[in-house]
Amino acid sequence: MKVLRREKYLQQIRPYINKPLIKVLLGQRRVGKSFLLQMIADELSASGVQVIYIDKENYEFDAIIDYRSLNDYIIANTTQSNVAIIIDEVQEIKDFEKSLRNFYKRPNVDIYVTGSNANLLSSELATLLSGRLIEIEVFPLDYREFLELNEAENNEINFEKFLQFGGLAGLSILPEDSRIKREYLQNIYNSILYRDIIKRNQIRNVAFLENLVNYIADNVGSQLSAKKISDYLKSQQIQISINTVIDYLKFLVDAFIVRKVKRQDINGKRIFEVGEKYYFEDIGIRNNIVGFSPKDIQKVYENVVFNHLKSSGYDVKTGAWTDKEIDFIATKNQEISYFQVAYLLHEQATIDREFGNLLLINDNYPKYVISQNSFATTNTYKGIHHLTLRQFLFDFS
Repeated sequence: MKVLRREKYLQQIRPYINKPLIKVLLGQRRVGKSFLLQMIADELSASGVQVIYIDKENYEFDAIIDYRSLNDYIIANTTQSNVAIIIDEVQEIKDFEKSLRNFYKRPNVDIYVTGSNANLLSSELATLLSGRLIEIEVFPLDYREFLELNEAENNEINFEKFLQFGGLAGLSILPEDSRIKREYLQNIYNSILYRDIIKRNQIRNVAFLENLVNYIADNVGSQLSAKKISDYLKSQQIQISINTVIDYLKFLVDAFIVRKVKRQDINGKRIFEVGEKYYFEDIGIRNNIVGFSPKDIQKVYENVVFNHLKSSGYDVKTGAWTDKEIDFIATKNQEISYFQVAYLLHEQATIDREFGNLLLINDNYPKYVISQNSFATTNTYKGIHHLTLRQFLFDFS
C-alpha cells in the first residue's frame, strides 16, 4: 500500500518542533491526524528525542482516564531529558488540560495532541493554555492527494469516484465495491455521531439529531437558520424549540460533520447574523446519508469547491451583493478571490447569471466561475476566469 506523507500538513507542523508551544491537530475522525502524528514521532525519534505516544483509541491506554493518571503514566515512562509527549484523541482524558499545563512548564518537553472536537480549544483549555498552543486543522484528502494515494490518473472516472465517495484515506485499502465503501462511510458516520455527539453531549433525542443531519445534507448550499429548521419541523408535526436546534447544530459543527459558513456583505464587509450555510466536511459522508443523485449534483459541486478552498488554507464565507448571491468569498494572505459554482453553462441565462453576478463586483480581485463543462474556446469571459471543476480541484491552491 502506498504511503501518502501529506507534506502540506507536515510543513505546517515542523516550524514548531521543539518550540514552547503545544501543537494541536484538529479534524474529523479518520482524516489522518494519527498518521501525521506518527510521521512527526518518527522524525523526533530519529533526532534522538524520546517519544511517549498515547493513543486513546487503543485499549492499552484505557487506564489513562484523567489528568492524574496521565501525569502518572508520563512520569513513569520518561527515561530521557528530551521528551516529546504525543496524545491521540486527547479529549477522551478528563481535565487533560491540567496535565498539559504541568508538562508544558518543564524544559525540553515538546507536546503534540489531536482532537476530534472543535470545542477542544475553548473554555478551560483556552484559559489554561492561552498563548501557548498552535492549532492546525486537518482535512480529508483533497483531489490531488486522493489520486496520489490511489496511484490513479486524473481522468473522469477517478474524478467521479472522488465526487461520490469523498476523501477519507481508509477507502483506499478497500476493494472497488460500492457497497463496501458505503458500509465503511456509514461506520465512520455512526462513530462520529454516537461517540463525538450523542455520548459527549448526552443527547436524548437521537431521532431528531439524525433527522437534522438528513435535512442539512438535503439542503447543502441553501441558507439555513435555526428558526427555518424549527418552522419546517413544525410543518411536519414535530415540535422542537429553536434553542434545541441551535444546540444540535453546534454539536454537529464541533464534531466536524458539517461546517457553518457565515454570510458577508461584499460592499460593507459586515458579517450577517443570519443566512448562514452548512457544508459537509467530507462529501462521501454527505452522499452516503442522502444518496449520490444527479438532481443533487449542484449541491455536490458547491460542497466540493468549499472543501477544496478550506483545505487549501482559505477563510471562506458566502457573499451578498445588493440582491445577488456570490457562492464564496475566499481570503488567503489578505488576498480575496470570488467564486461562483454552476453545474452546466449550456444556457445563456445561466451564463449571464453566474458571470453577471461577479461582473457587478467593482474591484480588481480575481473572480472565478467553476462548472462541469468547458466554456467556449477560452478560459475567460469578460475578464472572469472559468475552470472546470476537475481543473479547479487539480490545479487551484
